[in-house]
Amino acid sequence: MVREGDFAGEPHGVPSVDNGPTKSPVQRTKVVIDTDPGIDDTITLLMAFQSPDLEVVGLTTIFGNVATEDATRNALHVCQVAGFPDVPVAEGSPEPLKRGPPRIADFVHGSDGLGNTFPPAPKIKKIEENACQFLVDKVSECPGEITVLALGPLTNIALAVKKDKSFASKVKKIVVLGGSFFASGNVNPAAEANIYGDPEAADIVFTCGAEIVVVGINVTTQVILTEADLCELRDSEGTHGKYIYDMCQFYKNYHVESEGLHGIYLHDPTCLAALINPQLFEFKKGVVRVETQGICTGHTLMDLGLKRWNSSNPWIGFRPVSVAWTVDVGGVLNLVKRLLMGLQRIHDTSMHNSCA
Repeated sequence: MVREGDFAGEPHGVPSVDNGPTKSPVQRTKVVIDTDPGIDDTITLLMAFQSPDLEVVGLTTIFGNVATEDATRNALHVCQVAGFPDVPVAEGSPEPLKRGPPRIADFVHGSDGLGNTFPPAPKIKKIEENACQFLVDKVSECPGEITVLALGPLTNIALAVKKDKSFASKVKKIVVLGGSFFASGNVNPAAEANIYGDPEAADIVFTCGAEIVVVGINVTTQVILTEADLCELRDSEGTHGKYIYDMCQFYKNYHVESEGLHGIYLHDPTCLAALINPQLFEFKKGVVRVETQGICTGHTLMDLGLKRWNSSNPWIGFRPVSVAWTVDVGGVLNLVKRLLMGLQRIHDTSMHNSCA
């Protein structure tokens, strides 16, 4: 079992969050966030914009929680609400590599993806460049400096890998929310939603040779924001507390009805935490492949390296990835609350009427 100690530019793996008096400047990690907002995506974007460890250099959008076009609208909305209207937003693929129209999780996130809060249309616009080209160009401009945080199906990243054969060697790291390792899925017993959304793309990304960190729902379902936590957030000094609380009501009701859980899973924020402060996790390394056919389509299968194989198999010859194995639940929750409750006031207070 290994610790990943320098995901976010932290010297010797020491987290820079809440370290007291500043000792020396910490270089911020440049990150492109591939996202399908989505309630927990929206929470994650607000956290990322406020993190002193990160410089968000762009957003790319993908289907999943909503259709890609709606993901773009929501990403633009969050950029404006958060006070970062100049962050470029590039629209991604409207469908997976091979499977036609995507499965949309509106029953989890509402028809607008934001818990049926229906905020006003954003005033800012997406860029002309599509997500694949934006990823390729940004990584080429800053080789070895760009981390991709992938919060939805991996179609855009797979397209970038296919378009530019050097993408995998030029990207600093790809941090993926996806999969369920030696545990049940959340779409069906075999598969987690992001991987199931485009299993071919996931297999391309996991075997591309880039440095990859994967946070699956076997870990993220341990991190729960309770009703009491949501009320604490609503009543806090964080400008977006009521906005997040209102948005999460639909999400919370889904969890109650589907799992009897009086709270919400923090899937995407937990993945962001693995980037900002990997010391909160333990990881195992192994080659990961994805099943692309049959009843186990979308299943993530990991070779833990416990056996020396006597013959060739589909796992041999690929670079191992780091898979989150355990999590400091309290540490992640503290990070989430610290970032959300410390939000600065938005630049345009008219953007969402539910903000205090």
